[in-house]
This record gives sequence, structure tokens and C-alpha cells, in this order.
Amino acid sequence: MNLFNIINFKEKQDLYNLLKLNSSYIKDLNRGTMDYKGFDNIMKTKYKKRTTDKVSSLIDNMDLVSSVLDILK
Repeated sequence: MNLFNIINFKEKQDLYNLLKLNSSYIKDLNRGTMDYKGFDNIMKTKYKKRTTDKVSSLIDNMDLVSSVLDILK
């Protein structure tokens, strides 16, 4: 693993936590079978940090507020 990746893992807490939970990713990153961007995509999928996940969450919250307001009418 190069220095750039090590520094990024220390700066981004979610990446570091995922590495601690699944140490098999360290082996793949050291061997070069997985790159940093691929690991970042895995983290975003696991912790629901993709843009589509955020939009979906926003829509769910809007539906909840709408239903609460309908009940209060």
C-alpha cells in the first residue's frame, strides 16, 4: 500500500473503520488487486453515502412529514 492510501485511510474515519472491521481488504489493497477508488465505492455502498442513497433518504423523510401533516389536518 502506498503512502497516499495510508494517509487517506487515516483522514477518512469511515474508510479506517471499514478496514478495522474487515481486515481482508488490507490484504487485497497490499497485493494490488483492489484500488483505492474501488474500496471507496465499497465503503459508500456499505455506509449508504452515495448520492442515490441520500436522495432516497430525503424522499422517505418528505413522505413521513407529508403523512404526519395529513394526520394533523
